[in-house]
Amino acid sequence: MIVVDTTVWIDFFQGAETPEDLHLQRLISAGRSLALTDLIFCEILQGIREDAEFERTRRTLLLYPLLRMEQLATFEHAARIYRTCRRRGLTVRKTIDCLIAALCIAEDVELFHKDTDFDAIARVAPLKVYRLPRGVTYKR
Repeated sequence: MIVVDTTVWIDFFQGAETPEDLHLQRLISAGRSLALTDLIFCEILQGIREDAEFERTRRTLLLYPLLRMEQLATFEHAARIYRTCRRRGLTVRKTIDCLIAALCIAEDVELFHKDTDFDAIARVAPLKVYRLPRGVTYKR
């Protein structure tokens, strides 16, 4: 299973035609097992201004499994990730990213993102990062 981060979903919903957007379109077309977390769900929806677009996006996102942060251990793990990054001189700008990473680690799933915070986290924690395939070109 691949958890798709807010940064990739936003490109997708905006039709940004970035490599991440175009690759997500391919993953969806191929029927790959995709998911998101409760916080990613919230982040995407909170940025939408129009009611109709909010409902359309909400319905689309609810087609995918939602991983939920139900255990206190997830929050403790996120705090430990943040502290480890800080100790190693790595800046993580958002606590939410540590929470998403902790949940992905606990669920043993890959994270498809385009956020430098997750790259920093992956340097100090066993976060599995889904990478764009090398050598694949995307036509706009």
